[in-house]
Amino acid sequence: MLVVEDEPILRLDAISMVEKAGFEAVEALSSADAIRLLEERLDIRLVYMDLDMPRSRKGIEIAAAIRKRWPPIEIILTAAYFTRESVELPERAEFYPKPVDHVEIVGAMRRLMDREAAKPV
Repeated sequence: MLVVEDEPILRLDAISMVEKAGFEAVEALSSADAIRLLEERLDIRLVYMDLDMPRSRKGIEIAAAIRKRWPPIEIILTAAYFTRESVELPERAEFYPKPVDHVEIVGAMRRLMDREAAKPV
C-alpha cells in the first residue's frame, strides 16, 4: 500500500496504522514520488493519500491521474481543509476528513483490498 503524505508526523502515523493492520507500507513524500513508485512497483494495489500537499501538484489532480493511468488501484483520500462535497473525487475513490479515525480507515482499507482481491484475473 502506498502512503502519500508530506507531513513527517502524519506520514509516520499513517505508516504505523497501515503496518499494524498487517499491510506493507511504501511511503512517498510528494506526488512526484508517488507517481515514480507506482511506475516502479507493480505490487501496489491501494493508495492512501493526503490532498493537502502544498509543495506538490494538487492531490486531487494526482488522484485523478492515478485513476486514469492505473484503473485497478484503489484510492483513499484524506484532508483537513476539504470536505467530500468540496472536491470532485475520481471514480471509486473514498474520502475521509482529518483527523482520521484509524478504525474507520483500516476498515476501508480491508474492504477495498478485499474488493481488489475478488476481481477476476
